[in-house]
Amino acid sequence: MAGPTTAERGERQQDSPGPLPLRRLSPRRARVLLALVLALVLCASGGVWVLYGSPWLRVRHVSVSGTRVLTPQQVREAADVPLGASLVSVDTDAIEARLRRELPRIRRVDAVRSWPHGIGLKVTERNPVLLVRKGGNFVEVDSEGVRFATVSDAPKGVPLLELTLSRAGSAAASLRRFDEDRLVREAVRVAGAVPAGVAQRTRAVKVRTYDAISLELGGGRSVLWGSAEDGRAKARVLTALMKAAPDARHFDVSVPTAPASSGS
Repeated sequence: MAGPTTAERGERQQDSPGPLPLRRLSPRRARVLLALVLALVLCASGGVWVLYGSPWLRVRHVSVSGTRVLTPQQVREAADVPLGASLVSVDTDAIEARLRRELPRIRRVDAVRSWPHGIGLKVTERNPVLLVRKGGNFVEVDSEGVRFATVSDAPKGVPLLELTLSRAGSAAASLRRFDEDRLVREAVRVAGAVPAGVAQRTRAVKVRTYDAISLELGGGRSVLWGSAEDGRAKARVLTALMKAAPDARHFDVSVPTAPASSGS
C-alpha cells in the first residue's frame, strides 16, 4: 500500500498541536505562573534584606577562647571586628590574618560566625621551647624556631639558647653553610628530642656550630649532644648512660653508638 502523499503529511502537521511550552496559556494559568514568579522574587529579595539589611543578624559581641598569656581584650582589639555590621558580610579570613600579623604570639586562630549576633575567635598560642637573652629581656622561641615575643621575665622551665658561634677556621665554614636562623632551628630540634627527665633539668642549650650543640644541666652537669641528627637514638642512649653512671658530671652522646661519661 502506498504511503501518505506529501500533501497529506502537510495537513497532519498543521492539525497536530505544537509543543507544550509554545501552546498558548489560558488566562488563569498565566495569572498563577505570574504569581509564582513574583513570590519567588519577593522571597529572594526578603532573604537578601534579612541577611544584609535587617537589624536582626548584626554583630553585637565577640567571644574569645584559648588564650593563656594574651588577654581576651587584647585579642578583641587586634581583631577589630566591625560591631554593628551584618554578620554574613564579616570577612573572617581578614580577621584571622590581622590577628596573626598584630599578635605574633598567636600560632593559629579560627574566626567563626556564631548566629545570630556573634563572632567567635578560637586562639592557639605559641609555646616557648627556648629563650634568647636580649639585654634585660628574653625573646621566646617556639618549636618551629619562630621568635615570637619579648618578655621581661623568663618563663619557668624554659632553657636559655646561647649562641657562641665561632667565626674562625672550620667553624667559620660551618657558619657560612648554616646561618644563625638555621642553627636556632637545630637547637629547637635538640630541645624537642631531649628526654623529659633531662629537659626538666636543662638550664641552657649551647650552640657553637651545627654539630657542636650541648646542654647545660643543673648542678654543673653537661651533655655534648652534637648535631640535631639521630635525636631519638641519642635520647635513649643518654637515659641509659645516666642510669649506668649516676654520679658522672659530663655525658657525650654526639656519636650514639659510642657514648661516654666522665667526672664524678
